[in-house]
Amino acid sequence: MAIIIKTPQQIEILREAGKIHAKILNQLEEYIRPGLSAMELNNKADELVRAAGAIPAFLNYQPDHTYPLYPASLCVSINDVIVHGIPTDEIIIQDRDLVSIDLGLKYKNMFTDSARTVIVGEVSDEKRQLVADAYKALEIGIAAAKPGNTVGDIGYAIESFNNKKYGNVRELSGHGVGVAIHEDPYVPNYGKPGRGAKLKPGMVIAIEPMFNLGTADVHFWDDGYTVTTADGKASAHVEHTVLITENGPEILTSL
Repeated sequence: MAIIIKTPQQIEILREAGKIHAKILNQLEEYIRPGLSAMELNNKADELVRAAGAIPAFLNYQPDHTYPLYPASLCVSINDVIVHGIPTDEIIIQDRDLVSIDLGLKYKNMFTDSARTVIVGEVSDEKRQLVADAYKALEIGIAAAKPGNTVGDIGYAIESFNNKKYGNVRELSGHGVGVAIHEDPYVPNYGKPGRGAKLKPGMVIAIEPMFNLGTADVHFWDDGYTVTTADGKASAHVEHTVLITENGPEILTSL
């Protein structure tokens, strides 16, 4: 798929969608508590998305014909689950968990994508710092998303900030978004300055650092979606949908 430059009309819809998206994630953050099942959290997300006049983009999503349909509206990834955790009634959120909530939204035929890692209760200083650094890396990656820069500049900024403090996941990445939930370009969390697709005004990308407390190595589950850390240590995943403008990056999935 060629990189799609969004029209002014599409951008206005994405701005509207992004505000809805951020509001829903705020509500989900407040809803998370010990004893809540991942499926209850998923059902709440589905309810909020539909009440806002949008559609859950991940429900029945299929990257290609080799994958099963994704069976939920929300990805709920807890502790050593990096991304794409499938919510069930049996998965219960506990005190001291790190809970990543990743939501895709379809609104007026346009898509936004955003994720947060939520700290539940009292966690170790190490885990708290992991989450804080993932958010800082996201901020730094977004700052590098200027017109004239490349996706390599974004990845380099994130990787340089990490500086081998954490396992920096390489098998998963950010991506273009807007007309579809996943578009070109590929936006990895590592790279070399000046390499890769050039950033131009009207491009919309999802930037999403994934840091692990231990190894960067990952394990892909047989369900086709769940990805965990190879050593069982905790991970943090955060994401924003970002518009490239003449004046620099604009975060769409924030209030």
